[in-house]
Parts: sequence; C-alpha cells; structure tokens
Amino acid sequence: MEIAILLITLVILSETSVLVFKKFKPAKSSHRKIYIDTSVLIDGRIVDIAKTGFLDGDLIILKSVLLELQLLADGKDQDKRNLGRAGLNTASELERVVNANTEIVDDTGGLKKVDEELLKIAKEEKGAIMTIDYNLIKVAEAEKIETLNINDLSLAVRDDFIPNERFKIKITEKGSNRGQGVGHLKNGTMVVVENAASKVGQEVTVEFSKFFENSAGRMIFAKLIKK
Repeated sequence: MEIAILLITLVILSETSVLVFKKFKPAKSSHRKIYIDTSVLIDGRIVDIAKTGFLDGDLIILKSVLLELQLLADGKDQDKRNLGRAGLNTASELERVVNANTEIVDDTGGLKKVDEELLKIAKEEKGAIMTIDYNLIKVAEAEKIETLNINDLSLAVRDDFIPNERFKIKITEKGSNRGQGVGHLKNGTMVVVENAASKVGQEVTVEFSKFFENSAGRMIFAKLIKK
C-alpha cells in the first residue's frame, strides 16, 4: 500500500514539474524579423532610423553578411575597403541603439551566397528583408517576401518643395519677427513669409526658400512675390 502511495506521489510530482516548466518557458518573440542586407549597413542611415523607435521588429544581421563586409574591408581596392569598414561600423553602432533589438545570427553552415541565404531564411521565418539593392528587391518580390527599402522611406518624408518653387498660401497672423507673416499648409506645416505682416487675411503667392526641421516638426520659410 505504501509503495502504491509512493508511486502516485511521484507521478503527481512529475506532472507538476512539467507544468512548471511550461509555465516558465521563455515565450518566443512575437515581433517580425527584419533581415538587414549588406547595402543597408554600408548606407548607414539605418542607425538614425533605429534611434527613432519606429522599427517594429527584431533587427537580424546574418554572420554571412558581416563576413562579406569583412572581405571588402580586407580587400586591395581602397574604395571597397572603405565601404566594408563603413558597413562594419554601422553594424557595431546598431547593436548599441537602445530602441532597437539587434541580433547577430550565425548562418555560416550553408554554402549559399549571401543574398540567397537572406532570401531563404527570410522566407522560412516569414520575415522581411531591409535592402536598397534593386535586384534583391525584385527577386524578393517574386518570392513573395516582404522588403523594406530605405530609399522609399526617404522619398515618403522628403520635403514637398524645391528651392524657388512658388505656391499660394493664406496669411493668418503676424510672425514673431518684424515684417513676417505666418500661414499653414493643409498638413499643418507652418510657413513663415518675409514682408507679409500686412497681408493677414489674404491669400498670397510666395516662393519657397528653405525649411527648418527638428523632432518638434517642420517649418518652411518663404518670401513674398509681389505682383
């Protein structure tokens, strides 16, 4: 009888141990994986983008990508050496960005080329490839793999005007400096117009001069075009 009770107790303890293990087993990250290619590391803008905190996934750098950069950095061609070193520096900086979860993954067991390895792993993990390589983007699209192109991001947030471009705007109030008038674009951007303080309430034609931008927003400076 005592043996039977002992066996039952052991079974219960073993089941409890399994439950405890399942409970405290680390959960797999639910973030999407963003695989960064060589071109993005050489480009370098990824560091500033990561610092903003807008990237919503884990940044993955394959070891084969780093090895490709190292080969460039160790090569005889000076230009290629500079590109390789720039890419390696970017990878190092990216690991120190607080707002980004950057991970180096060892994938060097295979014999595939770097781009082929990126495509293979991104497809298997249902992740995205961050690249500015046109050919890689086209292959990824054909393979139904999501791509993130930093050039597309740059175009999306570029300035809407070019120097000397003219547009109309309504002056709604006087500016903080003497002679300035202030208006706003449809998206809320403030436009400061020189010599337009007397034009409050009027729609005028102005010429774009420059813009000032910081984390608080964008401000456009323009000059009044007299009829």
